[in-house]
Amino acid sequence: MTVLIRPEGQTADDLKFSRRTLGVGAVGGLFFSGYAVAALAQSATPVVTDTAGLVAADVTYPAPDGFALPAYVARPEGAGPFPVVIVASEIFGVHAYIEDICRRLAKAGYAAIAPAFFVRVADPAPLSDFAQIRTIVSQAKYEQVMGDVSATLDWVAAQSWATDKIGITGYCWGGKVVWQACARFAQIDAGVAWYGQLAPSSTATPEQVAAGAPWPVDLAKDLKAPVLGLYGGQDQGIPLTAVEAMNAALTAAGKTDSRIDVYPDAQHGFHADYRASYNAADAADGWSKLLGVFEAKLK
Repeated sequence: MTVLIRPEGQTADDLKFSRRTLGVGAVGGLFFSGYAVAALAQSATPVVTDTAGLVAADVTYPAPDGFALPAYVARPEGAGPFPVVIVASEIFGVHAYIEDICRRLAKAGYAAIAPAFFVRVADPAPLSDFAQIRTIVSQAKYEQVMGDVSATLDWVAAQSWATDKIGITGYCWGGKVVWQACARFAQIDAGVAWYGQLAPSSTATPEQVAAGAPWPVDLAKDLKAPVLGLYGGQDQGIPLTAVEAMNAALTAAGKTDSRIDVYPDAQHGFHADYRASYNAADAADGWSKLLGVFEAKLK
C-alpha cells in the first residue's frame, strides 16, 4: 500500500515525469507519474507493485499514421521469451494505476504493454475537468485506436523477449477496446474486458450511436479469440440489459468460449483501487479469473 501525497488527493501541481530506458533500443517517454486527478478518492490507498525482478520502461514506436506512440512496458528480467498482454487504459490514459497493472502482470510472468492512445491530443491524467477529458478521449476514434493496437502487435513481434502468445485486457473505455481488438486481430489469443461499454444506451442519439461504433454487441460473431467480461451489477452506465444483450449475441454467434461474469454488488470501476468505487473482494476475484484465462491461453 502507499500513502498519497496529499490527504485530499493529488493535483496537477504534483505532476512529475520520469525517463526510463529499456536497453533494447527503446526511446524514453514521458507519463504523468501520479493517479488520475479526476477520479482519485481522498481515502484511497492503492496497491503499489515494485519493480524488483522486473524491467520497466517507457518506449515509443511508430503508429500507422506516423505518430511516435508512447507506451509503458513491464516484463520479467531475463531473456524470456514471455507471453504478452496489451493493457488498454481507462479514459484517464496511462497513469500510475495502469502502470501498476502492467507490473502486476509482469510479476505473473507476462510482458505487459500499455499504449498511450490519447496523447496525440493531450494527456488526460493530470486533468480534473471531465469535459476536457471527454473531449480528448472522443478524438481517439476506432480506426486510430485499432491502428495503435496493430502498431503494438508489430512492435512486440520484433522483441526477442516476447512469444507469439498475446492477450489483451482493458478497463472502462479500454474494456470496449478489448472486445473490438479481439474481433479484429487474429494475433490475439484471449481477452479480459473490465466493464467496457457493450451497446449504445436506449437514449443515445443516432450521432452517438455512430460515434461509438462498432459496438461489441454487433461484433460477437467476429470474435477471433475468447473474451471474458467482468462487469458490475450496480454499474449505472452499463445496465444489465446491455450485458444480457451481449450474452445473447455471443450465444447466437456460437461463441461458447466467451462469457460475461457479473458481480452483483460491484459498481463501475470496481477494480480501480485508487477510486471510491473500488471493491477489494470482487477486484481480487476478477484478477484471479484474468490470470486463469491468460494461464490457459498464453502459457
